[in-house]
Amino acid sequence: MTAEASEAGPQQACAADGGRPLKIALLTYKGNPFCGGQGVYVRHLSRELARLGHRVEVIGSQPYPVLDVVDESSEDAGGLSLTELSSLDLYRQPDPFRTPKRDEYRDWVDALEVATMWTGGFPEPLTFSLRARRHLLARRGEFDVVHDNQTLGYGLLGDVGAPLVTTIHHPITVDRQLELDAADSRRRRLSVRRWYAFTRMQKRVARRLPSVLTVSGTSRQEIVDHLGVRDDRIHVVHIGADTDLFAPDPSVPQVPGRIVTTSSADVPLKGLVFLVEALAKVRAEHPAAHLVVVGKRAEDGPVAQAIERYGLEGAVEFVKGISDAELVDLVRSAEVACVPSLYEGFSLPAAEAMATGTPLVATTGGAIPEVAGPDGETCLAVPPGDAGALSDALSRLLGDPGLRVRLGRAGRERVLQRFTWAKAAEGTVAHYREAIARAGGRAAAVPARTDRPVTVPEAVTAPEAVTAGEEVMEANRESRATC
Repeated sequence: MTAEASEAGPQQACAADGGRPLKIALLTYKGNPFCGGQGVYVRHLSRELARLGHRVEVIGSQPYPVLDVVDESSEDAGGLSLTELSSLDLYRQPDPFRTPKRDEYRDWVDALEVATMWTGGFPEPLTFSLRARRHLLARRGEFDVVHDNQTLGYGLLGDVGAPLVTTIHHPITVDRQLELDAADSRRRRLSVRRWYAFTRMQKRVARRLPSVLTVSGTSRQEIVDHLGVRDDRIHVVHIGADTDLFAPDPSVPQVPGRIVTTSSADVPLKGLVFLVEALAKVRAEHPAAHLVVVGKRAEDGPVAQAIERYGLEGAVEFVKGISDAELVDLVRSAEVACVPSLYEGFSLPAAEAMATGTPLVATTGGAIPEVAGPDGETCLAVPPGDAGALSDALSRLLGDPGLRVRLGRAGRERVLQRFTWAKAAEGTVAHYREAIARAGGRAAAVPARTDRPVTVPEAVTAPEAVTAGEEVMEANRESRATC
């Protein structure tokens, strides 16, 4: 459904903050919430923006975003819709890295997408940005603000028809370095460098952005250090948990010894291999201890090898494709939740586990302490990459029911006070209004009633704007770059 189709919904004079309701284009090149944190962000932020009275059109590519239903008949609600901006979906199952048939090609952007994939690169941030630019310029004047969810592609530089605000969850250069550090051969390092070649583009684009939102103070500093973005352009808006869904439920029985984590099996950043090693040590003291991993199991690689090496085949279970309700009950059923990551820009799994009242063991990697709080007060904190420390903390919690109850209650209270999606939406809208005001628009945060249509200025405030021809040439140079 497009924004035009949503016009039949109710109109209101004021949003929750007293200003005029905004029309928001929320861009996401990979928006399915079951495929990663970016999709979770889009799903919950878009819902809460609509609840504040704004009209949100999510524009996304495959895997398409999953959006929540908003009661548009409510006096306080805006509207929420999805526009599918299709790619060639080169990484879909069951045929990832496929070669499209000739009749699937529509234009030069499709050819660029395939050529980048053929040469070992990841094309989606660039090609989605080019398609999004074309789509937005064709609909100039329909949106008050464009919000990019970490695409950071060349297509979003210059004029995109409305002021641009960009969320950078954390610099992907961090992921790149961790994967390079874990690479065990020259060939693997070359492959990692080629796959992450798009980070050069993201660094160049990030430096030209007029307004950047990020999810933690740690991510803010990483964006300055890794991407070279000016500090005064970066604003922290914490995200959070769906505290209505992720909530305690005493009727769900706890399973003795159950530890739950959310992780991609062989992404070094997630630190799962250290948790598997820690589990082997924990079971010497707590034989019932077992691990449930929300994520896909890799049939080979460091995690699979660790499970086999420590004889944990029956003690580690992977689950995927479960519903929200099943996920929440799984977390509730655990005696301990664990975030073993080497680095996180925020850590939604930590916030969600804490919101259910499940006690948390978490590393101090990246922004995790910002979410999880002080060691011994709202969680047990351990250094990243330290299996021994993980083992000690897990054993301590499994053996102390009173500590589990205390940390669980304190953790939920911390999330309720600091990390909810409603607060995230309110903070985001404030920065939308600032961006519009800087661009000369009339949607600044003033509590004035108006039903007049808004004219969005054609010029966007991105400094060092580039022409479409320059973008095309730079895009082609990037696709041919060698590592």
